[in-house]
Amino acid sequence: MPATIIGVDPHKRSHTAVVLDDCEEIAAQLRVTASPHQVDQLLGWAPATVQRLWAIENANGLGRLLAQQLVARGEVVIDVPATLSSRARKLSGHSGRKTDEHDARSVAIAAGHNHGLRRVSIENVTVAIGLLLDRRWQLVAQRQPTICQLHALLTELVPAGAATHLTSTKAAALLRKITPSSIVELERKLVARELLEDWRWLDRRIPAAKQRLSDALTAYGTTLTDIHGIGEIGAATVLSIVHDPARFPSRGHFAAFNGTAPLEASSGDVRRHRLSRRGNRQLTRSSTSRPERRSAAMAPAAPTTNANSPRARARWKRYAR
Repeated sequence: MPATIIGVDPHKRSHTAVVLDDCEEIAAQLRVTASPHQVDQLLGWAPATVQRLWAIENANGLGRLLAQQLVARGEVVIDVPATLSSRARKLSGHSGRKTDEHDARSVAIAAGHNHGLRRVSIENVTVAIGLLLDRRWQLVAQRQPTICQLHALLTELVPAGAATHLTSTKAAALLRKITPSSIVELERKLVARELLEDWRWLDRRIPAAKQRLSDALTAYGTTLTDIHGIGEIGAATVLSIVHDPARFPSRGHFAAFNGTAPLEASSGDVRRHRLSRRGNRQLTRSSTSRPERRSAAMAPAAPTTNANSPRARARWKRYAR
């Protein structure tokens, strides 16, 4: 007996769920307001069948909370990418009517015709590792602009400014020697003191965040750090992105996921390959949209791992140019 697919279009303030008939038209629909009772309302409305499948669009984004709540109640939930549901909506003939119920219908259609979609599971330690990693990167990214702003203010307060290798102790010593002669200089000194406090606060927070991240990696028991070239930050980046390696059927699927699988670009008798620009580039190359966050995690490990294999080393040099 095929499972009854319930398509869900989640939003911040409301969620729309639909059930389709045999002709893939909307047979029943429900819109619930995002609230502590949203799961109870959806479960009370859903068809009472033996096999029930919830297809939620972007279960790692806006639909994360709803998907986790349904899984916690024993429901089967799959993640439908937004690009896949958008393609289904365009092909269904309702692309001009972009409403919540039609979006949910497209999600259900996409889930019914694609049997390889990821099944949502209860969040594990890798999610916590990702949260701690993001927190550390946010603190590190905030520290450098704070130091630069303080350095610029000291240049306006002290002749010749501060030394290149400025520390919080040296900055405090310089500020103690400054005697403001006007209201403008007084405000500059006060702002500089606030920046110095922010700097010291960040210096206390960053080691604590790194220690929490290290403790989480130890609790998870990862062996990625045993690979020469991958440290704690690199291992945390890989785990936070990949989550469960078992979801990849083979090494080739994982290579396609991280963008290291070469693409064939042959022409005539000339057979050649090029490096794929698809996949998750945070694993192999610095992110261009968020350069201050996760840098390449696997790139330092690849040359060192392939050091004892001439064939692998040659392949890496060829595709990593």
